[in-house]
Amino acid sequence: MADQQALDEVVRFTSDLIRIDTTNRGGGDCRERPAAEYAAEQLAGVGLEPLMLERTEGRTNVVARIEGSDPSADALLVHGHLDVVPAEAADWSVHPFSGEVRDGVVWGRGAVDMKNMDAMILAVVRSWARQGVRPRRDLVIAFTADEEASAEDGSGFLADEHPELFEGCTEGVSESGAFTFHDGAGREIYPIAAGERGTGWLKLTARGRAGHGSKVNKENAVTRLAAAVTRIGEHEWPLRLTPTVRAALTELAALYGIETDLTDVDALLEKLGPAAKLVEATVRNSANPTMLEAGYKLNVIPGEAVAYVDGRYLPGGEDEFRTTLDLLTGPDVDWEFSHREVALQAPVDSPTYAGMRAAVEEFAPEGHVVPYCMSGGTDAKQFSRLGITGYGFAPLKLPEGFDYQALFHGVDERVPVEALHFGVRVLDRFLRTA
Repeated sequence: MADQQALDEVVRFTSDLIRIDTTNRGGGDCRERPAAEYAAEQLAGVGLEPLMLERTEGRTNVVARIEGSDPSADALLVHGHLDVVPAEAADWSVHPFSGEVRDGVVWGRGAVDMKNMDAMILAVVRSWARQGVRPRRDLVIAFTADEEASAEDGSGFLADEHPELFEGCTEGVSESGAFTFHDGAGREIYPIAAGERGTGWLKLTARGRAGHGSKVNKENAVTRLAAAVTRIGEHEWPLRLTPTVRAALTELAALYGIETDLTDVDALLEKLGPAAKLVEATVRNSANPTMLEAGYKLNVIPGEAVAYVDGRYLPGGEDEFRTTLDLLTGPDVDWEFSHREVALQAPVDSPTYAGMRAAVEEFAPEGHVVPYCMSGGTDAKQFSRLGITGYGFAPLKLPEGFDYQALFHGVDERVPVEALHFGVRVLDRFLRTA
């Protein structure tokens, strides 16, 4: 069992890490090294030997291994990223990098994404060192850079250039799972991630004939681009159910006493009420236009116009995604991936998933654990190159009205102290016996 010092440390570590500004603005504009040094110091302080690794100066990763008691068991990767998305201080109730603890809540950018989990990992392994605890299987602890952009300086670099550090790892756990979802009817649901949609960030380029804004122009690049963007934005993607999503729908339907009719998923989602939010974004591929670039003067028709689209595809859905984009963009607009990563699928009948479920149920017996697929992605995509199956498991017990998912990349990001304590207890329980 995690000791009182671990409960105190997880709050302090979360606050300290938030105060270290690791804003990732993309394009290499980030410096994770101070946070990496902080994490490495906490690990070294209890006798571990963390390695600090960089592809680019200042973009630092930390990796350490804890030897398990069963040398025949496969190793488990436990990872969290150190970077955070930007935050505009003027929009916040407290400064986003204050790490302020107020009224039992830790405030700041990274409080849920994901310096809280980083702090939990540190608190748990330090607690083990004090108590002389060894996990059953080897644990590889990794704190990564660059997750909020391309991961090229983080998990991608580690997987490609330092695979030996992850020798024996067959599974991994990280962010976005085992948090409390309140359904508005008194039920507490704990979704554990067992899949991720693939990432297909697109650049669209339309070319045409430049000319005077007062002249008729049937080859207007802006018009061509706008038509393609409209087709993409209005496209109705067909239903595609993966094994993880099928399992989620089946378990949710059983929880609510609803007949599981997967021939009409939209009707089933409607019957699930608020709980539909856990699956509705992952029953189809998606493509959302997000950025437009064109022109340099109002009365000049440009010869080129560019748009960007955030595309996501389900496991097994990339071919359909590509084919559909070819049709939607048409002959006058080219598209390419500006960033692409694979979709992931993890079994929900594995001993590891059962162990996560049992750990949550021990400390939240009133809760209902269900599998789900993430609509976005994590560093698990890069680590999958090493044959590591990824799960989302960063446990938090949250009060009613605390919208966890809305705080990802949102304003006034924060996490209750009691949620961190719950997370440490559950993570400790799971990792000891995983």
